Amino acid sequence: MRFNKLDLNLLVALNHLIVTKSISGTAERMNLSQSAMSSALGRLRQYFDDPLLVRVGQKMELTVRAETLRTEIADVLTRIEAALATKPAFDPKVASREFRLLVSDYSLHTIIPPVLQLTASFADHIRFRFLRLTEKPNVMIERGEADLLIAPRVVCSPEHPSVKLFEDDYCCVAWRRGKYGKGPLTRRAFVAAGHVRYLSSPTAGALDSVLLDQLEIARRTEVSTFAFSSVPHLVVGTDRIAVVHRRTAQLWARHLPITVLEIPFPLERFEQQMQWHQYRSRDPGITWMRDIFERAASKMACD
Repeated sequence: MRFNKLDLNLLVALNHLIVTKSISGTAERMNLSQSAMSSALGRLRQYFDDPLLVRVGQKMELTVRAETLRTEIADVLTRIEAALATKPAFDPKVASREFRLLVSDYSLHTIIPPVLQLTASFADHIRFRFLRLTEKPNVMIERGEADLLIAPRVVCSPEHPSVKLFEDDYCCVAWRRGKYGKGPLTRRAFVAAGHVRYLSSPTAGALDSVLLDQLEIARRTEVSTFAFSSVPHLVVGTDRIAVVHRRTAQLWARHLPITVLEIPFPLERFEQQMQWHQYRSRDPGITWMRDIFERAASKMACD
């Protein structure tokens, strides 16, 4: 089908090219040969009168024209996908669908297990792809690359609907036989202690870092890690402590020799929310998945 002399199938190819910045990667996504994909790129270049994708050193980069098309094309394709997915009903017993969920390691430890338990009976039809939470998760929602975002309220975009799933707060963990294992933890001890700190990205700390900075409380970081689940293991056997979410601290304390300690000053609680693209509010599959998450949150509250 053509619109203004453009084969609309090429828009899908262009969207993948913009995301992957790779001809071979796009060909794999679209189940096409690399030569067919190269031909499609050639037609796109001719239509837009722009190279769109150029080699810079060892990498392929987008031109300014391609960057300006990124949001508009993703928006159009998300609308089309949402319209096609809108059916009278969604029956998980017979429907075959993969849900793309943008989550953090924290969510994988807390709400995802009950979600999988609630959907276990539909395992033959319903599949999940967990996507790593990025520094700008709203971009993946905007592009239609994720169905749902599970993240703290401060991370969610005001441009799309969201609902609160549950709350959590912060505590400290220490090795049970270490210097701070008996507790309680004083403010002076908190500041003096060596800390194990989780960094959500190479350049940024997690939400607790933001809250501590607001209180002008500095930590003496002795160990930093990119892996959220490694934090308690890096505390065990040392006199270090770590600021963690209470729900995960309680889970870890069942299996590791750690003590859960109260933080010696008030730290704001946080809300874990669920967000989706506004155009997909009528998607019955997304509606069903949202209900599953809300039921999983209720199950967490009862456990």
